[in-house]
Amino acid sequence: MLALSNDTALNSFLSKLFQDYLERTNSSAPSQVQSGGGSLEIVYVLLLIGFFGFFTVGVMLTNIRARKLEDSRDPYNMYIASDVWPKKDRAYFQAKLIENYKLCYVFENPLAVEQPDTQIPEVKSS
Repeated sequence: MLALSNDTALNSFLSKLFQDYLERTNSSAPSQVQSGGGSLEIVYVLLLIGFFGFFTVGVMLTNIRARKLEDSRDPYNMYIASDVWPKKDRAYFQAKLIENYKLCYVFENPLAVEQPDTQIPEVKSS
């Protein structure tokens, strides 16, 4: 019940401030008091602006914090920035190449080797 009375006090305070502002800006025309829901509209707009601002600030702070975490002292970035990994890659590639070369075998078919002394018999068509 305490929250309800504070809400009512806030509504009346905000509506009074808005009415005073309207009276100051429109001194030639008297401000008309709206029926019932006028003060609630002001509170609704202020709440929307507040939520939007809170959300926007939260996203900005999260983005800034995430970018600060990507620091140059990060081990991942140090590994990328150093020239150690290309050397390790080259050594690994050479080791794999040598290993694959050792695994290669060449099979020789002695019947498929050129034999210039022998002649292939020709089939004569009848």
